[in-house]
Amino acid sequence: MFSIVQRVYLDHAATTQMLPQVRQAWLEVSENVGNASSLHTSGRAARRVVESARESIAQDLGIRPSAVIFTGGGTEADNLAIKGLYWSRCSQLGKSPLAIATSAIEHHAVLDPVQWLGSHEHASVILVNADSSGRVSVADVEKTLSEHEVALVSIMWANNEIGAIQPVHEIANVCKHFGVPFHTDAVQALGQVPLHLPELDAAAVTLSSHKIGGPVGVGALIVDSAAKLTPILHGGGQEREVRSGTLDPASISAFAAAVRFSISELDQHAIRLRELQQYLVEAVIQAVPDAILNGPPPGGLRLPNNTHFSFPGCEGDSLLMLLDAAGIDCSTGSACTAGIPEPSHVLLSMGVDEKTARASLRFSLGRDSSREGIDQLARALPVVVERAQRAGSVSV
Repeated sequence: MFSIVQRVYLDHAATTQMLPQVRQAWLEVSENVGNASSLHTSGRAARRVVESARESIAQDLGIRPSAVIFTGGGTEADNLAIKGLYWSRCSQLGKSPLAIATSAIEHHAVLDPVQWLGSHEHASVILVNADSSGRVSVADVEKTLSEHEVALVSIMWANNEIGAIQPVHEIANVCKHFGVPFHTDAVQALGQVPLHLPELDAAAVTLSSHKIGGPVGVGALIVDSAAKLTPILHGGGQEREVRSGTLDPASISAFAAAVRFSISELDQHAIRLRELQQYLVEAVIQAVPDAILNGPPPGGLRLPNNTHFSFPGCEGDSLLMLLDAAGIDCSTGSACTAGIPEPSHVLLSMGVDEKTARASLRFSLGRDSSREGIDQLARALPVVVERAQRAGSVSV
């Protein structure tokens, strides 16, 4: 069907390639043996690597090294923040259950532990909807806090599907006014937009390595010194007895290298991606005029690496597989539970109808993205969309 020149990777929001200097950092440390909790010479050397990485990340983010709690990735960090803050608040207030406020557009790494606390701990779950552009209202969060006894608020910094940047600083200020801890998942925002963590009144911030050119399997929860978290892992008491588990010095060192590069190159990287983003949006609309751009328009309210479209009359899974055959990697942005494709919960919460929500794809840009790759996508799309529409009409 297609003559493939080369594969085009447009799924950098899912994971991106490891940077050369990051790979080198990992290789150098991985040659050494030593448990960072051991007291002998090799153990102390491993500990120095971990603490040097902690200090490096803290310096790049403008925070104290003691605020950096290393985890096995973003999902673990989100779970530690949600469950740890909830249980700690219940203990502090001497009340249980309490409410948890989050948005309906969160990643499942936040939504699922929140729902778990609702099912197993009888917490009241309050979901704040997003508007038609995918942004959460500060006023809605304030109204929630004024009407309910809330243990914590968790609102992501930027949405992983439609790239909408949330007003996290304003939400954090509202939470501070009510004396409620605020957590934000900043996994998609790190390396794409300035974070300015010292200016954010957050109890906890989630970060991940593999979204910024670091290795998979390592992340961090940035915890304010005044925040109290109940551990969800018990064992050796590593990481200030907040997160037990043997530390991985090689991955942690590589994570620090990725943070340093992504922060130092952020402005140039964002400018380049915003130019490609605009080019991609125009190319897709020209190729498929009835395509719908979901989320905010390109600009300050949207991540520079993110585009997300609905293609009416198609199924997202069909589009994805047809584009895959054309040498293009992207994602549907939909969840799949027990083998049953589900429409994007993000789009549904924005008021998009289920049929249109099912017809959606995310194209996310990265350091190897180019106009040539976008042109290859634009050439493939008309045929792909036509075939997916025909398949959809036959299956109805």
